[in-house]
Amino acid sequence: MQLTWHFKHWRELTTTELYEILSLRSEVFVVEQKIAYNDEDGHDNHCYHLFAQNDMGKVVAYCRNIEPNYLYHGQKIDAVWIGRVATAKELRGKGFGKELIRRTIEGIEKTYGSIDIYMSAQAYLKKFYGDFGFATEGEEYIEEGIAHIKMVRRAPVKAQK
Repeated sequence: MQLTWHFKHWRELTTTELYEILSLRSEVFVVEQKIAYNDEDGHDNHCYHLFAQNDMGKVVAYCRNIEPNYLYHGQKIDAVWIGRVATAKELRGKGFGKELIRRTIEGIEKTYGSIDIYMSAQAYLKKFYGDFGFATEGEEYIEEGIAHIKMVRRAPVKAQK
């Protein structure tokens, strides 16, 4: 399957792209995972959005990247928070999730340079994200009825001259 990938800030999204993004997020988190929550949480306008579209224009993979120094979950840190990671059911198990995370990291580094990346990951995906350099931080906790763990991918330390 050939996908078209985009890395856009909120202000660059078309209404059709936003509709497709919200549709995928609703399909994965509300319908499949049965999470009753307000997905439109007021943070999307402070994000870059990485998404892939199939040849029909449907968004089938997605990740949002919250800007550094934005107050998120009561914290203002010099790092990017990624979240709302979603892949359409028909793409799972075919390597698209790995491509999504690889492209997310590349987009963040291209936009912000070397920077820490945080996430609140579903706990069963620790190894998956660990393969991209993310490490757990703290204990597991329940978020929306699902076990999660805070994970961080530290920016490479620059050599001193």
